[in-house]
This record gives sequence, structure tokens and C-alpha cells, in this order.
Amino acid sequence: MDFDMLGLAPRLVEKLAEQGITEPTPIQKQAIPYAMQGRDVMGLAQTGTGKTAAFGLPMIDALMKAGTKPAPKTVRGLILAPTRELAKQIADNLTNYTMGSHLKVALVVGGAGIVAQQKRLQNGVDLLVATPGRLIDLLDRRAVRLDETIYLVLDEADQMLDMGFIHALRRIAPLLAADRQTMMFSATMPKLMSELADTYLKDAVRVQVNPPGQAVKKIEQSVHFVAQAAKFDLLVELLDAHRDELAIVFGRTKHGCEKIYKQLENKGFAAASIHGNKSQGQRDRALEAFKQGKVRVLVATDVAARGLDIPDVAFVYNYDLPNVAENYVHRIGRTARAGADGSAVALVAPDEMIELQDIEKAMKSTIPTATGTRWEIQPGQKKRPNGGGGGGGRGRGGNAGGAGRGKPKANNKPGHTNAKPGGGQRRRRSGGGRSSAA
Repeated sequence: MDFDMLGLAPRLVEKLAEQGITEPTPIQKQAIPYAMQGRDVMGLAQTGTGKTAAFGLPMIDALMKAGTKPAPKTVRGLILAPTRELAKQIADNLTNYTMGSHLKVALVVGGAGIVAQQKRLQNGVDLLVATPGRLIDLLDRRAVRLDETIYLVLDEADQMLDMGFIHALRRIAPLLAADRQTMMFSATMPKLMSELADTYLKDAVRVQVNPPGQAVKKIEQSVHFVAQAAKFDLLVELLDAHRDELAIVFGRTKHGCEKIYKQLENKGFAAASIHGNKSQGQRDRALEAFKQGKVRVLVATDVAARGLDIPDVAFVYNYDLPNVAENYVHRIGRTARAGADGSAVALVAPDEMIELQDIEKAMKSTIPTATGTRWEIQPGQKKRPNGGGGGGGRGRGGNAGGAGRGKPKANNKPGHTNAKPGGGQRRRRSGGGRSSAA
């Protein structure tokens, strides 16, 4: 099936072809026809499956055919995203799709000058990509109106719930046109997501690619059971085996990520870090250097777990497991993009076993063991509190090192092996470049 078979305008199909985008992905095949009919859509698909085009192309097609310009300070279509990086990526993709047309795309996010953003909105825009907090800032300044907004998209909606953006959404949604089309896309479907969909979507059609909460099958997953104090040395050993390939290392805290990054630089790795303590300019420069291959290892908090589309990421390392099981799926979704293969490696200390148990329960599968033996969960053991751990080398706090917490558990489960260090690291790269929209 080609894009023209989905009913998109020929000039839009031509524009996609010029960018090498010729064959729709499964989520695009399912979502675009319904969106073209004006239906509300609830889309469930992992990151890297083409969700931006799934909601963006139908809006662009409709706005192109309408042929009208937005009134001053108004917005025709609003796309809300939970992080600055994801918002920028969506805006870049939409700008590419609309190139050569009369449509105007704008981006408003925190960490950038609000005065320049106000000026950008003065004459109105067709498509506005925004983080909720900055949009509310601009609404408070009366720099933008939403009463003529007839399209609303919530991308990575489950993360918006995790980050507390539901309160912002409750304030923003009533300001939009009552007669509008709403599309919501997510990789997971927690109970609150169902309630959110019931509140903001009308007679929505549900389209789904992978079962919610499950990883892309091309990702080769493995886990190393290792004391917290030994994690950094193991990470260096693993990274050293593929210095020429791109890798993302996820930590839990801003302080911990910065420490890991500096230690990797001291070991001779071309590394960078992004987290909430970095300015937007620093984050943008780090991501650009990573995309260009000038930096080979990106150390990040969950700010990089959603939506970032860097096709050549070969490895994802979970230096610290996330507190929220679904975030594991989003993190490892940074690899195996656009049909390529990829590896996701977790380094698990004794005090992370409850997190691992929750992750495996959510994915309905056990992650194969690369080295070590599974730690036993101790009586009364609880999840680590949010913001704990994450350092490079020894953990923070009395028992954070993990060396004395938990006992190795004999591993007799089928499919588990205790391989040599580096086990599970070999991967196969698929040939060819990207042929589908991001």
C-alpha cells in the first residue's frame, strides 16, 4: 500500500516521496484512513513506528485543502507533547511535510525565549507543537487563542499523565473549539489513559500495532545482575566493545547522569549528557552532536525516553531501572528504529529487583540473563524512592551500593544463561535506510 492509496493529496504524497518516505508503516495504514474521515483516534503503538505522520499527515491534508489562513494569534491544529525534545522533533517532521505549502508550523517550549515565541504567534499558525507548561504561559499573556483550534493531538499521552500534565490539559481543553477532532497516541494503556480517552475523545476508533507495554520484537534484550558498586566498570567494558556505534545510557537522576557522563569522558569516550539541569541550548547541542556521530554515548534521564528518533542508535543501557515499568519500554524503544535491529541491556542491582519484576510483569516475559544470577527479593524490600540512586560507581546512601543487599538466586529458568561479560551484545544490523515517516 502506498500513501496515495490512503487518500492523501497527490502533492503531499509527492512531498513525502521527495524525502524518501514511500511506504506507510502499520500504524499509519490503520490510523490515517480514520483520521481522514474526521474520526477521533486512539492510537496504541511503540515509539519509532511512525506516529507523527499518522496524526500529522491527515491534518496537513485537510488544512491544505481548506486553503484558508489562520486569524491573528489563532491556531488551527494543536499538538501537545510532554518533553521539549519530543516537541521539537514533531515540529521538525511537520515542517518537512509542509515544505513548499502555505501552512505555517510553530514550536513553543520552555527553556527558550518566550518573547520570540509570542512574535511567532502574532499572525496565527496552522499547526502549533507545544509543551503544556509553555502553552499556558502564552495563554496567560494572551499571546495565543485556541477558540479556532479544530484539531487536538496528545502525543505520548501516558507520559503526560506520569508527569502531572493532566491539570494543564484540563485547563487547555475547554479553550478549544467545541467541534473538533481529537487524536491521542500512546505506547502504553494504563487505566488512567482509558479515563482520559473517555473524557476527551468522542466515538473514537482504536488502532493498535503492538500490544500495549510490549517492546518491539527486533530489540535483543538482556540483563546483567551486578552490585551497584560494580556497575560503572561493567558499563565501560560493554561500551568498549562497540565504541564506533551509538549508545544511550539511561540513569534515574540528574546528578547521577552527570556523574556517569564525566566518568565516561575520563575513560576516553566521546560522551554527552542531557537532563533537567541542562539548558535547552545545551540539550539541543548534545542531541545534535549525538545525531551527527560526534558524540557516541548519550547519558540521559527519562527526558530522552520518549519519541526521540535517532535511527542509528545501536544500544540502550539501563544503568538504573526506571520506577515506572512502562518507561522501560519507552527507553529501549530508542533502538531498533525504522526496522533496524538493536540491543537493550539492563544493569540490575539487588535493590532494583522489584522494579525488574514489575517490568517483566508488564511485558509478560522474562528478560534473558547475560551475566550473574538473579537476586532474591528480601522480606520487606520496597522499590527505591523516586530520585534515588543513579550515580556512576557507588550508589548514594547507606545501602545504595547494593553489595550487601539481596542474595544471588540460582537461575534455572528456561531461556536463561549465565554468559561471559558482553553476552547478548552481538547484534545484526538491517540494510537500507529509513523508508517511512517518523
